[in-house]
Amino acid sequence: MIPLTLPALSDAEKPFVTRLRIVPSDQESDSCCIEQAENQLLFSGEHGLFQVSGSKADALDGDIVIVTPAENKVERIIRSGSAQNSLLVTERCDQLCVMCSQPPKKTHFDRFELFTQAALLAENGITIGITGGEPTLYKDSVFNLIRTVFETRPDLNFHILTNGQHFQESDLETLRNPWFRNVVWGIPLYSHIAETHDEIVAKKGAFDRLHESLNYLLLSGARLELRTVILQSNLDSFPGLAKHITGILHFVEQWSIMQLENIGFTRNRWDSLYVDLRNDFKSIASALDIATLFGVNSKLFNVPLCHLSEFHRNFAVNSISDWKQRFGERCSMCSKIDDCSGFFEWHPPEFLEQVTPI
Repeated sequence: MIPLTLPALSDAEKPFVTRLRIVPSDQESDSCCIEQAENQLLFSGEHGLFQVSGSKADALDGDIVIVTPAENKVERIIRSGSAQNSLLVTERCDQLCVMCSQPPKKTHFDRFELFTQAALLAENGITIGITGGEPTLYKDSVFNLIRTVFETRPDLNFHILTNGQHFQESDLETLRNPWFRNVVWGIPLYSHIAETHDEIVAKKGAFDRLHESLNYLLLSGARLELRTVILQSNLDSFPGLAKHITGILHFVEQWSIMQLENIGFTRNRWDSLYVDLRNDFKSIASALDIATLFGVNSKLFNVPLCHLSEFHRNFAVNSISDWKQRFGERCSMCSKIDDCSGFFEWHPPEFLEQVTPI
């Protein structure tokens, strides 16, 4: 697994953002490596000297990081050359999803200024994720980050994960601004049955409130992606959900159907939540067929190709972030490994051998 946080020592008085370089640079925002030892790197920049441990210099070259002196750490916020970069803007959330991979916390540390600085240093044309927790608990701060970045970096794109509980009619004027044209809102919808969706997110009335927000987003011209995690509790409702989406939500750019991640709350609920698609794919196949028939772009995420029928493999996306992607020994014999998502690093070990090389 690729480490995103590394030990660091700095005499700076407060956290700061910088881009790491292994060769001299004339950019004020850059910190250049001036000394290398085995897994010990010394950088120099406008915030002074700081030391990073646990990595080779070339592995960090071009990474945009936040150095937090008080916690003796450096966080690789935007990794050079990576397509999977996300800013965790808060760990607070107002839902308690049964399979949450990032269990919410009560505390919040505002780092929007640092995240804005990091985004402004990003490589040209990349997509930066914004996630949580629930980012729109700090909606004004998210809006301000987007506006500030796009004023000077209109080449950048954002993908924002949100539970869709906090959009209001008063947001329409803001959402219609040009700087939201490069923003896709990723919103979970777990069933067309209100009670099932509300039960999964552990919030009564969430289904109705979500559709109210979707209405405002539609009126604003926002770009939307719907996300549905496959669970035992919603498996049978997938065909109905597909009809719901193609009937009243067909304007979405994509419907992402996602296999379960064995982390967070799921660890202790795996047996009651997980669906083995090798044995039970009928409902998902039907949903994909309905979505395709009515022109809704649909994709399968986090599903190994060998767990799918040959006909439905074209829906699968190599989706697991590189820093947490893992393959089993038998996967090395597969001709499709470069196109396959594989497994999450923290999946049960036996899953890595539940493959049939293609």
